[in-house]
Amino acid sequence: MPPAHIALALLVAVLWGFNFAAIRIGLESFPPLLLTGLRFFLAAAPVLWLARPAVPWTLMLAVAGSWYVAQFALLFSAMAAGLAPGIAAVLDHMQAPFTILFALAIGERPSRQQMTGMVVALAGLGLVGLSIGGDVTVAGFLLGVGAGASWALGNVIYKRVGAVNLAPMIVWLSLIAGVPSLMLSVVVEGPTPVLASFATATWASWAAVGYLVIAATLLAWWMWGHLLTRHPASVVAPFALLVPAISAAVSYFAFGERFGPLRLAGMLLIVAGLAIVALPLHNVWRRYSTWRSRAEGES
Repeated sequence: MPPAHIALALLVAVLWGFNFAAIRIGLESFPPLLLTGLRFFLAAAPVLWLARPAVPWTLMLAVAGSWYVAQFALLFSAMAAGLAPGIAAVLDHMQAPFTILFALAIGERPSRQQMTGMVVALAGLGLVGLSIGGDVTVAGFLLGVGAGASWALGNVIYKRVGAVNLAPMIVWLSLIAGVPSLMLSVVVEGPTPVLASFATATWASWAAVGYLVIAATLLAWWMWGHLLTRHPASVVAPFALLVPAISAAVSYFAFGERFGPLRLAGMLLIVAGLAIVALPLHNVWRRYSTWRSRAEGES
């Protein structure tokens, strides 16, 4: 990967890392379902000039429902229930081992490395669960885990989409997700709180909405898709491992989020599990074995 593309991948990780801080700020003025609807409805503006991808409506509805509506409604609700940005990012990225679990259900056979990573990440999730109390509630924890599971479900469904231009796909999925999210907000959260939030929203919350729409949704996903079309997924995907670490650091300095020994150990295990799943460790071992054999032969 050339240096320019490495810089682009790092920029995506930074944008997504700050995404969780923006969510927290946005939730100070908007209820979670409304914030979900605003994010995707506004991100759908480019449908005015981008043609709909040649993907069946039923499949697009399934992807939008799992990837966008369910994942972010649960994630935003988890953070509204008190889940801090750092731990929220880690739980959301449990999508990697959950994807392996869902893939097992449809008959796919993961590699030994993927299974190892999944077990390590699930062990970390157990430790985080044992640390519930204080600033991590049971509701926040379960909703955060549900967000990761919804993302994973969307991953499995998206495999049926095939090769499509990612930019229009993101925009049209945003439209499909934004309209029902706004309707759900009015029904569940109530028209009065929804209207009141528009009237009392702070400039910081509106700036957070703008960040979620432009930086975290349209810009970051377009750059991610740009990289995936030019490099193997195994090369690009590991950069996403930086997102939980960046989010935790931002939350530590911006909001004073603290991690006790048990929770920190669980978070590190989850990130280690994600690394085992995402990194091409078998290639590293093969190269090491080749180098070692050559070194022994020369000696």
